[in-house]
Amino acid sequence: MLEHQAVLTEDGVEQMLALAEGLRTSNGGVLDESAIQAVAEATGAPVDYVRLALKLRTEKAKTNALGNLRAQFLTLEQDVRRYVTSGLAATFCALLGTIENKLNHEGLNYGVFGMLALVALSLGLYTVSVAKDSRTGAIAGAVFGGGYIAMQAVFSFVFRLPVRIESGLLIPFTIGGALGGLALQKIVDKYRGNLGLKDPAKERQELLSQLVQLQDKLRSGEQAMTFLSIDIVGSTRMKEISDPLSVEFTFNEYHQFVERITKRHGGRIHSTAGDGVICAFEHPVKGLNAAKNIQTGVIELNTFRNKIGVPIVLRCALHTGAVVAPQAGDITSLNFAHVIDIASHLQKETPPGAVTVSDAAAAHIPGGPAAVGSGRVEIMGVRGSVWMARFANSAKILSGPPGLPE
Repeated sequence: MLEHQAVLTEDGVEQMLALAEGLRTSNGGVLDESAIQAVAEATGAPVDYVRLALKLRTEKAKTNALGNLRAQFLTLEQDVRRYVTSGLAATFCALLGTIENKLNHEGLNYGVFGMLALVALSLGLYTVSVAKDSRTGAIAGAVFGGGYIAMQAVFSFVFRLPVRIESGLLIPFTIGGALGGLALQKIVDKYRGNLGLKDPAKERQELLSQLVQLQDKLRSGEQAMTFLSIDIVGSTRMKEISDPLSVEFTFNEYHQFVERITKRHGGRIHSTAGDGVICAFEHPVKGLNAAKNIQTGVIELNTFRNKIGVPIVLRCALHTGAVVAPQAGDITSLNFAHVIDIASHLQKETPPGAVTVSDAAAAHIPGGPAAVGSGRVEIMGVRGSVWMARFANSAKILSGPPGLPE
């Protein structure tokens, strides 16, 4: 049962991540720390889990190197991201300042790099001042101060400037940066409202409220669907011992046979994989009737359309649950759903020639699980009743047509 809940939580986080990303995109950015925390609060999942899910989603996305780097940066913890930004600001400030000094020594005084260095300095001061607490502000300030001295020494050596940077300045600048960062953070935090800066907690609450509204809007498109999972027993062995052309013809006939019955009962083919088929129905009764029709109709398929000399024996399973298709009204656009997974797992535990109906699906069938059958199957905490065709154990029927002549 715990595994079942974990899967549901994962589905919920994926759904909320998609909403949050859309929210941040509409605001001109990618999912940042405030949005990540809002997602975590909305789904009840740990922040680290949401951050990891976003990172995996980003790795799968096809983006350029700069966009991918930016997305990876935004998935870092808020404190770590602030320290990295302080270090980068210090690096650019030292680099631009060193270039300006180099030009001055060569008699070229443009002042452009000096102004850019002031911009980098301003970015560093801003990063330190808007830290969420005094501890983070102090550490970010120390990173900026110490990083500036360290990188200035490196760049002075690289550009071969005659002015040497004393290594003894590293500790005083680091301590001064920490004290300055602490003071800046306290001042900005005290006058945050007057400076027009949002309170991080209030911003997260606003995002959470918007996410909940978006989630409610998305859930308005939820619909209960029944999925029928069908598979051929021992299909691999059948293909190994049979003529390839006979296998291709027979399996094409099998797929057409399943599709005809599915449409006859108001269903649609959701997906196919090899000899496995997933069918979707709006009501469990339609799905069960189709499954029964398929199990009883396979006799005719074996008798007249099976050319491989080995009877086709099927396993079927039904499960019902709420789904939200990415494209409204098109159930085939739904690629991943816990409902489909459960139907597939139940099918693998179903006896050959039978149909398993989960209790969730049977609850919508007149008579409930007892009306389906007395046999019981359980997988991943989900139970189902088994309907067995009368001929399922008949060796005469399942023996199939005679084998093809050599």
